[in-house]
Parts: sequence; C-alpha cells; structure tokens
Amino acid sequence: MDIQLDPAGDDLPLMANTSHILVKHYVLDLDVDFESQVIEGTIVLFLEDGNRFKKQNRSIEEVCQSESNKACKLGMPEPCHVPVTNARTFSSETEYNDFAICSKGEKDTSNKDGNHDNQEHASGISSSKYCCDTGNHGSEDFLLVLDCCDLSVLKVEEVDVAAVPGMEKFTRSPELTVVSEELRNQIVRELVTLPANRWREQLDYYARCSQAAGCGELLFDTDTWSLQIRKTGAQTATDFPHAIRIWYKTKPEGRSVTWTSDQSGRPCVYTVGSPVNNRALFPCQEPPVAMSTWQATVRAAASFVVLMSGENSAKPTQLWEGCSSWYYYVTMPMPASTFTIAVGCWTEVKMETCSSGDLATETPFSPSEADFRHVGVCSHMEYPCRFQNASATTQQIIPHRVFAPVCLAGACQETLLQLIPPCLSAAHSILGTHPFSRLDVLIVPANFPSLGMASPHIMFLSQSTLTGGSHLCGTRLCHEIAHAWFGLALGARDWTEEWLSEGFASHLEDVFWAAAQQVG
Repeated sequence: MDIQLDPAGDDLPLMANTSHILVKHYVLDLDVDFESQVIEGTIVLFLEDGNRFKKQNRSIEEVCQSESNKACKLGMPEPCHVPVTNARTFSSETEYNDFAICSKGEKDTSNKDGNHDNQEHASGISSSKYCCDTGNHGSEDFLLVLDCCDLSVLKVEEVDVAAVPGMEKFTRSPELTVVSEELRNQIVRELVTLPANRWREQLDYYARCSQAAGCGELLFDTDTWSLQIRKTGAQTATDFPHAIRIWYKTKPEGRSVTWTSDQSGRPCVYTVGSPVNNRALFPCQEPPVAMSTWQATVRAAASFVVLMSGENSAKPTQLWEGCSSWYYYVTMPMPASTFTIAVGCWTEVKMETCSSGDLATETPFSPSEADFRHVGVCSHMEYPCRFQNASATTQQIIPHRVFAPVCLAGACQETLLQLIPPCLSAAHSILGTHPFSRLDVLIVPANFPSLGMASPHIMFLSQSTLTGGSHLCGTRLCHEIAHAWFGLALGARDWTEEWLSEGFASHLEDVFWAAAQQVG
C-alpha cells in the first residue's frame, strides 16, 4: 500500500475508506513530554458503518431530485449519495451537492470528489498485505483504513462498551442478551445517534466507554500514509468493531506537530494541520466529508497551558505535584483537520481595568439544552447548533481570551485586546450568529509560517500582527474571524476548493474592519 509522493507536485493522499465507515467521535487521552518531544497516549474511535447513512441517502436523494436533478448528480455517471453525516452547518439555500460523495460500494472507481479510498487511490494502489477487499463483496476481512503518518502505533484493541454500567439502555433488541460483537456495535450505533438535546449525556457515555477494558487485540499494519486495521472474521463494515482503542506515539519529526521555543525562550508545541493535516498527531479520517466530534484530556507539566479547539474554556486540574490535566470537547461535527492544540508557557492577557461596557466580553455563555429551539432551518445533521439557538442569535461578542508569551503580553494589551470586541461585533452585525460559542486567541512562536490560522474556538496570530499597527492587526483578526463562517462552519467538499473560503475571508476582512472602526 505504501506509495512515494513528490511533495512539490503530488496531492496529499487521502487514504481513509470513508465510503464504507465513518468515525463519529474521537476520545483522546494524551501526555505531552517536552524532553522527548513526544505526545503519547490513546485515542478511542466510535464508528458508524455505511449501512445507516446509505439509508439516509435514499430519503435525501428523493428530496434532492425533486428540487433539482443537478443538485444530486453533479454531472457524474454514477448515482450520488449525500449522507447527512457529511454535511457541515449551512443554510437551507445551499445545495446538497457541495457535500456529495459517491458510494464505492456501487462500483464508483473514479472518486471524483477527491476523497480517496485505500483501494482506488488516484495513484492506483491496491490492498495491504492482508489482501483486504474494501468493496465488501469478497470473502476476505474488512479493512479499516485511517490516515496516519509519522506515528508509532503500539497496539489496537476493541473496546468492551457493553461492560460499561448503564449501557444496557442502548440495546433495543431483547434477543441480544449475550455479550457479542453485534451487541457492542448496537450500543455504539445508539450512542452516536442520540438527539442533540442529550449531548451532555452523550459526552459522558463517550468518556465512560473510552475507559472500558479492551476485549481483544486487533491486527494492524502501517505504511507511510496510513494505518490499516482488521479483525479476523469481520468481512464487512457492519461486522467490524464500532469502538476501538489505539495506543500510539507521535514522532519528533512528525509534520503535523511543531516543537519549538516561544519568543521568551520557553519550550512549546503547536499543531498547524499542514502540510499533512493532523495524521501525524493522531490516526484519523482526513477527507473533509468525514465529520466528527471529539473530546480530549491532555496532561502536561504544571507550568504549561494547554489550548485546544474546544467549546469550553478549560482550566487546569492538578493531578499530582508538577502535573496538570486539561479537558476540552466539541459537539459540532467537524473535519479532523480542524483539530488544533497548542501547549506552552503562555500567559493570559487581560484588561487592566474592566468597565461596565466590557462585561459582555467576560460573561460566559452556557445555554441549557432547553435553549436549543428552531429559530431557523439548517440542513445539516442533528447537533446543538447555535444557529438554532434563540439566545445565541443576539450574542454580538462571544467570550474570548488572549494568550501570548510573557514578553508579548504588553503589546497584546496595547493593540490586540482592544480590537477583538469591535471586530466580533462587526462580524455579527454583518453575518449574524457566531458559529462558535467562544474564542481563544494565541500569539504563536516566531516560526509560525503565516499571519494567522483559524480553527474551531481558537485562533493563531503571528507576532507580526502586533507590530504593524492597528490596521494590520485588525484586518488579520477580521480575516480569521470570517473563517468561522467560511472554512469552518461552511467548508469545501475537498481540499482543491480551499480557495473558496480564503476568497470569502479576504473579502470580508475589509468589510468587517470598516464596520469595526465604526463600532470602536
């Protein structure tokens, strides 16, 4: 399966076989070791096989065809399936074809959407040494293929979710009284499809299941670009274990992770998702159609601050002397490439004085499940969507924090901290509800390769924005804020269309900045 690519001329290989099975949720449990420059621990994947979203496709396909044949077919020769599970947040006017993928189970070998399966990649690679038939029409074992690069995978095992107290409520079939693969998979199917108003309960069960004991090791193999996992006798995605745990370590040279020093000379590490997205941070499904949620516990020395793409403004929990734990989660399904982490001796920069007019920026926004009611129509899968939250629609300035190396705290206070409220307010006045509930802004080390990068709930800014005056800092801040709508909440179907989100963000940075100056 291993292939050699020319970084200058070849596209990033998307190896995961997302047409057959999807990761719905990741639970990460990681330790950050600066001495060895390694992040290690476990990741538990909760999977959903293709049978369920193929059934969903039939009803969606009927709706699409009644509205427009073009929306469903896209000029492709094969029938096109549009899983609800692969749609990002987008308005009811957006056509479904922006997120269409074709089912390879129906012998579509062209994969024109850019989301390559392991067997029919553009380079013509075939199967792994296990000779797996990923088309599910042969007699060999099903192979789960994950995008993976520069990782040391130590062990893969099935998780015994049926052993978790309380999980019996997720078994609908009375005849499944004996613990079996079918019973465990049914539990996961019910868990991943809990309604949006039970998201807290769902996260709790994900966490409890992730700590359950293993019930058998799985065979695996790795090559340059992928991790391939199989279970003897599981010939289809439906039979394959739906909850698996992977023990792994990153490598210091891994291209998803940058180990460096900040401007104060203190060690730090951050992820940038480029040039190989997050496959060198954890085994995952990289195609943007593979939408998932996640929760992560990250441990580091007590002197470090862990920032991550998460809906909660995490605070450290001391585990023992010299070690702290940080916990983040997201409930909005996002591509794995948007997962971001930064660990360093950052200092939180705050206003020296807080007037009554600034209180709105400091007040947390923690809506209850009851607050989520339909104030608009969204055509994505069900989750606690802010666009359907009456309280969120009026929140002009979302809670935000600013972090930086201690030597840049003064510059952040003078420039950046003053600009965030008017820029957020300006974005709200033009586009409406903020897609994300909060924002962390981090001034990243000097070797950061661009002026900024937006991820869910967290934004990286270059130190250059602090020295270019309020215009450079403000316009760049507005550019990254715009990516919350274009690039994150609404994204391209494949990586060849990234120019679309950059184009919208570049246009809106001036629009937002002009409005922000009036607000200020």
